Amino acid sequence: MAMEVGSILEFMENKSILITGAAGFLAKIFIEKILRVQPDVKKLYLLLRAPDTKSAMLRFNNEIISKDLFKVLKEKHGEKLNSLISQKIRVVAGDITCDNLGVRDSLLLEEMFKEVDIVVNLAANTDFDERYDILLGINTLGAKHVLNFSKKCDKLKVLLHVSTAYVCGEKEGLILETPYKMGETLNGTIGLDIDAEKKLIDETLKSLKAENYSDDFIQSKMKELGIQRARKFGWPNTYVFTKAMGEMMLGHLNKDIPLVIIRPTIVTSTYKQPFPGWAEGVRTIDSLAVGYGKGRITCFLGDPNTIIDAIPADMVVNAMIVAMVAHANEANETIYHVGSSVSNPLKIAPLQDYGQRYFMKHPWINKEGRPVVVGNVKVLSSMESFHTYLSIHYLLPLKGLEMLNRACCQYFQGIYLDMCRKIKFVMRLVDLFGPYLFFKGCFDDMNTEKLRRAAATDKSVVETDTFYFDPKIINWEDYFMSIHIPGVVKYVFK
Repeated sequence: MAMEVGSILEFMENKSILITGAAGFLAKIFIEKILRVQPDVKKLYLLLRAPDTKSAMLRFNNEIISKDLFKVLKEKHGEKLNSLISQKIRVVAGDITCDNLGVRDSLLLEEMFKEVDIVVNLAANTDFDERYDILLGINTLGAKHVLNFSKKCDKLKVLLHVSTAYVCGEKEGLILETPYKMGETLNGTIGLDIDAEKKLIDETLKSLKAENYSDDFIQSKMKELGIQRARKFGWPNTYVFTKAMGEMMLGHLNKDIPLVIIRPTIVTSTYKQPFPGWAEGVRTIDSLAVGYGKGRITCFLGDPNTIIDAIPADMVVNAMIVAMVAHANEANETIYHVGSSVSNPLKIAPLQDYGQRYFMKHPWINKEGRPVVVGNVKVLSSMESFHTYLSIHYLLPLKGLEMLNRACCQYFQGIYLDMCRKIKFVMRLVDLFGPYLFFKGCFDDMNTEKLRRAAATDKSVVETDTFYFDPKIINWEDYFMSIHIPGVVKYVFK
């Protein structure tokens, strides 16, 4: 794959970019980056799920521009920032689960079809445990609607779609940067048909509503259905299953527009820009950090030698920008794994050590103003040993406490409920993240490495420093101890 990457800053000058899912974690970093390094971009159309423009503007002000992430941009432009935003940003109310992305303003639609050069699809629901109907609507059918919209853009140079490396499931060995064919499954089970999945969802919902079940019951059943369908075809959860089907849609329906699919691994806080350590929301491995730091986790499951493939968010965004420049006007599909497992692998054992050392030195202060004392976490290397440990140390004592609590007229109710919460928390983490804690694969990033080399060859030193995305420069101990965990504590811990 020979490629040339010219000046990225020159390419972005006077371009109009549509960004879906604009309030998401990566989207905010993408928006900030473009405004900071290339204020001469023509227009950023930010699609936000909202019923009208007023509601979309409210979301933009509350969920995007007010964030600490934009403090460097605010310092750079001062009072002129409002003028820059009014000139460069157009907030668009819409919904990617609908045709034309739910944009109702016909004049605005006409403007976007005429002006948009680049479409960046960052709209996604990343909850592993969400309802099947919601995840299929956004992650699968939403991808189709974004593609159909892109085809109507007169000046389209590239559609960049952000997926996840874990659409590849639980394969062992080197996982290649290859596309999905329509109906392809991870375990070889035949019969995967996206239209049939949509029909199954509609019929299930209709049946449940006809029986007058409660909303909570319907929600629970739709979550169960998603997990059941995902595991039938070999995926560990509904999120990655629906993202994989989204990729199938793009590959099948795309004919001649330039399509780039970015598959990041586990996205962590910013490494360097706009400043180190910015994070938002509890992401995959941060669930463990939050649970441990707050004293909820004393044992966990996982092979100490398993590689956790992490990549800082700013590196993902930089790779996205370089890739969209490299493939502008190329009528083909290219896939990039953006991760670290091949070039700079990180194992569970040192990651656990970093968390333990950090919270022992900097304990979390709880709501009562007291530091939470943490200790050694017992790591169990098989599911059998985990269930045995849980039964002996938690489930049996919990049963005893339940009987004592009843005998003492609910005197120990607070302790009993707290213990229940801790066990439920750990069990949910194990169910959702267990497959990744024994993951034996590494994500081949040959395409991404070629992109890095092409960018380093073609660009100026200034641009190379601006659009870095080489994980080999990361010192994991320094990153987790000095950047990531402090960032998670500052921005995520509640």
